[in-house]
Order: sequence, then structure tokens, then C-alpha cells
Amino acid sequence: MLEDIVDRILREELVGERADRREWLWHRLWELDRTEEFPIWLVGVVDVALWDLEGRILGVPVHRLLGTFRDAIPAYASTTTFATVEEYLDVCSQCLELGYAAIKLHGFGDARADAALCQRVRDHVGSDVELMYDGSAGFDLPQAVYLGRALSEAGYLWYEEPMREFSVTAYKWLAERVDVPLLVGETSDGSHLNTADFIASGCASYVRTSANHRGGITGAMRIAHLADAYRLRAEVHGPTEPAVHLCMAVPNCTYYESLVTSNPVVREPRVGANGLVEAPTTPGIALPDFVRDRRSTTV
Repeated sequence: MLEDIVDRILREELVGERADRREWLWHRLWELDRTEEFPIWLVGVVDVALWDLEGRILGVPVHRLLGTFRDAIPAYASTTTFATVEEYLDVCSQCLELGYAAIKLHGFGDARADAALCQRVRDHVGSDVELMYDGSAGFDLPQAVYLGRALSEAGYLWYEEPMREFSVTAYKWLAERVDVPLLVGETSDGSHLNTADFIASGCASYVRTSANHRGGITGAMRIAHLADAYRLRAEVHGPTEPAVHLCMAVPNCTYYESLVTSNPVVREPRVGANGLVEAPTTPGIALPDFVRDRRSTTV
């Protein structure tokens, strides 16, 4: 798909343009998106490449270009779906032993089963561990309300994407019915413009920002600044190198998201034994050695 878009549109539009005109090029891509309906990740692919190029030319990591806020950030373990409640409990124990500061659950996809799971995990890890839940857009409003009330009772830090994000009104109604803070705007189109509607509705306590789904680094920083204006948190999505740079530059981000997909749990190489992800120091996006090594063996 990317090759087709490059051949049909991007090569003609981008070749010969000044690479340092990131703002102009970002707006131009959104103009093209109006009629082309690009995949949600397309603007990010181009924008991240331009930021990477600028960092390499200037000899600094991208987070320095953005204005570094921190040199390290704690990581939370973001689980895949496991087979049983008992396996989740085992995985959570392993994550804490490996140094993860918090845990986000991706559950079974059944509101009642997930409510029970989330309460069991809270009882298992105790009241001092921060827990989050991600619904992966699996529910309708009544199911989301049922589960959200269980999360409220269990003191979860946030409740992420329980419904598809087509309807801001549905999220407003959900926020009126549950007490757990909602994290919204992960996969909805339109970058900061769409996020603004979620915020204006009053449903957002946290918003998602990312390079891959929210318009590249340029779009992600717009979202972070917009959220900060309303004293909301902008949580960076995903275990990618652009995400690391965003985590270092976004002051209203709490954690780096680290995927846990196996049992026994294997800690992501970016995450240290202390549970922290350190700021990259090499120019550009600066792919770490373990990513470069993996790519070098892939045709």
C-alpha cells in the first residue's frame, strides 16, 4: 500500500521540496488526504522521516529538536490477552519483579469477564500499583458503562478506548456515567482537530498522542500542547523509537508504553532493570542497536 501511494502521489508531491519545511509539508499532506483518504499512519511515515533527517543534519536527537523535558521516563507493562485470570495474575507479578512501574490490561473482550479480571488484578497487586485498562474499542455504551464502574471501584488510573471513536457524544455519555478517567483519541482521524472535539465535550481526562496514528511527530506535539492547555495528560502510544522521543519531550506524559506479549515475560530491551527508558543520545530518531540488528537480518 505504501509503495502504491508513493508512486501515485508522494513522489510527485515531495521530490524537490525543501525537507526543512516540515510545517508546510505537513499541511500539504492533509490537503491531499481530503480526497485521497490516506491510511491513518501515512502522514506519520513522512513526518517522522523529515524529523529524523533534520536531527541527522544538525547532529542531535529528535527530542532535542522538540525541546527535551526529561532524560528518562518509567515504563508500564501493556499486556496482550492471556488465557486465564490466573495467567494474568502470574504475568502481573513477573512485570513488577522486572521493574515495570505500572500495568495496563488488554482483557478478554467480554465486559463482565473483564470487570472481574480487573478487580482480581487489583486485589493481587495491591493498592499502591497503578493499573490501567484498554478496551480496544470492543464494547457498546451499556457494556462500557458496566465495565467502567468496576474500574472506578478498583481505582484504575485510566479507561482507554472502550468504544469505537466515531462518536464523541457516546464518550460524553460514558463520562457522565462512570468516575474512572477516560483516555480517548487513539485511532480517530484528524490529529489535534479531532482531539479538540473530545476535549470540548468534557469526556477526556487523558488523550492519546502518537507519531503513527496522530499525524507524525508534528501532529503528536500539537495534541500534547492542546491537552496541556486544559491541564490534561497526553499519553504517548506504543513501543516505537518515535514514541521514546515524544515521551522525552512531552511534559504531560506519564509513562512509556511497553508491550508484554509472552509468558514468561520478557522485558523490552528499551526498558532498563530499574523500569526506566532513557533518552536517546544519537542524532535523528536514532534506532537502537537491537532494532538495527533485527532489520539487518530481514530482507
